[in-house]
Amino acid sequence: MNYVDHCKEQNVPVPKEPIIFSKFASSIVGPYDEVILPPESQEVDWEVELAVVIGKKGKHIKATDAMAYVAGFTVAHDVSARDWQMRRNGRQWLLGKTFDTFCPLGPALVTKDSVADPHNLKICCRVNGEVVQSSNTSQMVFKTEELIAWVSQFVTLYPGDIILTGTPPGVGVFRKPPVFLKKGDEVQCEIEELGVIINKVV
Repeated sequence: MNYVDHCKEQNVPVPKEPIIFSKFASSIVGPYDEVILPPESQEVDWEVELAVVIGKKGKHIKATDAMAYVAGFTVAHDVSARDWQMRRNGRQWLLGKTFDTFCPLGPALVTKDSVADPHNLKICCRVNGEVVQSSNTSQMVFKTEELIAWVSQFVTLYPGDIILTGTPPGVGVFRKPPVFLKKGDEVQCEIEELGVIINKVV
């Protein structure tokens, strides 16, 4: 819930502090790899996200210093099993977010000096060529610096750690009726200046 327009879509208030969950490293796949539908879920959904890649170890990082800890940015697809996220596992989000292949990343690590303003980038997701999400990172509630400051209160950040920064509106679960990914779908996640990742659903 880190995009103002995504909060409106759900009819929920904009959060006063970031809402954090984990995805295990085992969920990461490449920019053109397949996303595997797990037999345990019938409600697999798409989420395009800006990903921040940490470049330097830090703890209790001040927001004003946070960019010094960033190596760069990339595109992430936060694939989400909504049945597990919203109804199972005590409504803790972890399991629904961390099935194998649920974190395609890429196509490159774009160093921060190559990105004019990470908080003013067009961001979109297409399923089978149809635009389903289209927004701008300017809609982010908590910017990169605030997220790094917040997360580093709890955990030491290490080089190579990745922070996904939330998704804009247009996800499948809030459509009427809801729409979920099915075998054969192709998902393209694209962010201006960072590139596009393309993942087939199998």
